[in-house]
Amino acid sequence: RLRSGELAREDLLKSLDDASLRGLGGAGFPTGRKWRAVLGEPGPRLMAVNGDEGEPGTFKDRYYLETDPHRFLEGMLIGAHVVDAAEVYIYIRDEYPAAREILEREIARLPAGGPKLHLRRGAGAYICGEESSLLESIEGKRGLPRHKPPYPFQVGLFGLPTLINNIETLWWVRDIVEKGADWWKSHGRHERHGLRSFSVSGRVKNPGMKLAPAGITVRELIDEHCGGMADGHVFHAYLPGGASGGILPAAMDDIPLDFGTLEKYGCFIGSAAIVILSQQDSVRLAALNLMRFFEDESCGQCTPCRAGTQKAAQLMERPVWNKELLDQLSQAMRDASICGLGQAASNPLSSVIKYFPDEFKEAAE
Repeated sequence: RLRSGELAREDLLKSLDDASLRGLGGAGFPTGRKWRAVLGEPGPRLMAVNGDEGEPGTFKDRYYLETDPHRFLEGMLIGAHVVDAAEVYIYIRDEYPAAREILEREIARLPAGGPKLHLRRGAGAYICGEESSLLESIEGKRGLPRHKPPYPFQVGLFGLPTLINNIETLWWVRDIVEKGADWWKSHGRHERHGLRSFSVSGRVKNPGMKLAPAGITVRELIDEHCGGMADGHVFHAYLPGGASGGILPAAMDDIPLDFGTLEKYGCFIGSAAIVILSQQDSVRLAALNLMRFFEDESCGQCTPCRAGTQKAAQLMERPVWNKELLDQLSQAMRDASICGLGQAASNPLSSVIKYFPDEFKEAAE
């Protein structure tokens, strides 16, 4: 319909705008606005798809690729057509061999016409989930974040204006076009709109990918979609947005899980990876584990992140935490790191100090 002119490009963009579809890879940027920004740049243009999914606890993209790859492919082809991208680079996580094989097979079956599609395998670097690092990796270079501006929609892949979308964002495009923006907005709870794909792991009876209304609370998610807590476990804490989204106590189980609802608590939903911790887990050790992960995955380009994650992990390993020093270090990382890895790496640490004073006191005694 789009290629024949039956469906106008502007009508499709209006559907995305009216639905308020946002980037579901973590950043939450309005999809329609992003497509228009790329379209506003002089051609030729390219498209890149972020299927790296390196955020610990996230597996929604894998689920969609393995169960309904055609919906993603159609959304991707729609996006490429709208911005006149002659070539599309699909960057897929190398740890997803089944998804990669399925995509290779289904891409080969696509009818003639449309953009040229390239499948690129990531090499397992967490940093390459960041859009500009992803572009560097596709170009065959070391995955290091670029300084912005210029932004990828202006100067992206191979120096051309580039549309970058997450797999799940593109997966929803077809439904919104077919069913309308009102259908999408009819879902949601607590004054939020749309659907969210929650990757739930941890101490619940039925972990997995859960499709639920945007704005659902973690308590509702556990009770209605996960069969409750696992036997012998009592809800103690949760990560609302994967490794970098912070940690909140069970007492704060009534916050709507969506973009813009968690930021005032020093957290964010990101790619909606929900990790449930119980009374048998140490939140302090969980935060240390996450900081070690960030230290290992830092690309090393900027000092605040490269040295900051290392020093933070060393300080957190001590039986007595120096709160003042950790606070200063966290602030420096947030203010001066080039990309989101360093800026968000201290979120779990700050959460423990702020919301789990008992565990913090125990460490200080």
